[in-house]
This record gives sequence, C-alpha cells and structure tokens, in this order.
Amino acid sequence: MILFLQQIINGLSVGSIYALIALGYTMVYGIIKLINFAHGEIMMAGAYFAFLVGVHLGLPFFAVLIISMIGAAVLGVFIEFIAYKPLRKAPRISALITAIGVSFFLQNLALVIFKAEPKIMPNLIVKRPVNIGSLQIGTVTLATLALSIGFMIILDVFVKRTKPGKAMRAVSEDKDAALLMGINVNRTISITFAIGSALGAVAGVLFGVMYTQVYPTMGVMPGLKAFVAAVLGGIGLIPGAVLGGFVIGMVETITKAYLSSQWSDAIVFGLLIIVLLIKPTGILGKNEKEKV
Repeated sequence: MILFLQQIINGLSVGSIYALIALGYTMVYGIIKLINFAHGEIMMAGAYFAFLVGVHLGLPFFAVLIISMIGAAVLGVFIEFIAYKPLRKAPRISALITAIGVSFFLQNLALVIFKAEPKIMPNLIVKRPVNIGSLQIGTVTLATLALSIGFMIILDVFVKRTKPGKAMRAVSEDKDAALLMGINVNRTISITFAIGSALGAVAGVLFGVMYTQVYPTMGVMPGLKAFVAAVLGGIGLIPGAVLGGFVIGMVETITKAYLSSQWSDAIVFGLLIIVLLIKPTGILGKNEKEKV
C-alpha cells in the first residue's frame, strides 16, 4: 500500500509538470487555433536559463525561477512576433509547419550553443526525504507539486478576475467581436504567449531539478506528452489541460511501476487514441455544431 501511495504521489508530481506545459498549448490554441509545437523547446530554453543563472550567478531557487520565467516569456513573445504573427490570416497548415520549423530551429540552436552533452543542473532545491508516517516523499517532489498547483491557481484567478484575462477569454470566444469592443487583440495574443511560455519555463526548471540534467532535446518527449494531455482533457480548455496532465502523469508512473518502463510511452499514446475514438473533443470538450 505504501508503494502504491508513493507511485500516486510520483504520478501527481510528473503530471503537474505535464499540466504546466499543456497549459501553454491549450492557451495558444484557444486564442489563435495554433498548435505551438515549439512549446517543448520553450520549456528546454527555460531550463537552460535556470542552468546558466544557477551556475554563473549562484542565486537562490526562486530568483532563478523568476529570471527563467521572464527569459522564456520574452522568447515566446519574440517567436510569436517573428514566426506566427505574419501568418495570422494564412491557412492553419502554414502556421503548423512553421511551428515545427521553429521547434527544430531552437533544438539545433541549443545544440550549437551548448553542445550535445547534458549539463548538470545545479542543486537549486535541497534534496532530502520528508517522512509522513511510513510514507517518504522527496523535497523536490513536494516543491514540484506545490509550485505547479500554485501557478495553476494563479493562472485561474488571472484569467477569471483580471482585465487582461477577460480580454483573453473574449478573444478566445470571438476575435472579431473582441476587436469591435475595443480589445487590443495583438497585445492579448502576446500576453497569452508570454504566460504560456513562462509556465513552460517553470516546467523546464522543475524537470531539470527533478532529473538533474539539461540537454537540447529534453523538451521533445515532455512536449509531446503535454500535447497529448491537452488533447486528452480538451484542447483549448484550461481545466482540460490540467486534468489531462495529471491523467497522463498517473498512467505513465503506474505503468512504469507495475508493468514495464518500455511500455509506458506506448500506453500513454494508446490512451489518447482510445479517448479520441470514444470522445474526439477530449474528456471535458463539448461537441460544437457549425452552420453551413
């Protein structure tokens, strides 16, 4: 029973990282209907920002995290301005291909700058076990859960209570109507990319601290699994991204613990196929009828 509870906590920890990345996917899709396949590389960039700041400046964890979030937010807005904004009125396939191109560009740029060898992430969080009865939980796991859930709550409050958040919801519902109501659509899209990228950076920092390594391709598989999580929960829905992230994290961890680590990825992607066959809009998604 203790082992099962341990795996549940580990699954929630991994799932919270997937949920943070999935939020970036779903926010961007909800605003401009774009699958930003470069989002995994934003996560990777956030981890490298943390690595550089941690190694060269020796700042405490929260300072490193904030600097990493700012760097990733600036990078995300820059990518949107350079690569995606000129394609706003282009067919969706053009923006999708561009996103894939940006993903490969960022990967290879990281390879050129940092080389292929993994870098060791500084010990930003003191690693020691915390005993809760017979259950032993690491400080990194607790910090990952606390920070992830905290940022998700902050995002929920931001979207529901603040003026920019309401503008994001309006643009998501109807971009043309929002423009007629005086909402600055371009600025709202930039804010969306900035927030999604900052959350991706949080995931990258936590992922790097958890697995102790940072390397150019580290965002590929978490990015794909976060995309699966976003689609699983209902692409374009913030609660769906969170739910999907935790589901994927739990399934992956339980599979590794009780079946085989070699089957974990196959089962995760197989779960997506099953859900899409049963409910194509995702768990929380609703079927929408379009008038012809």
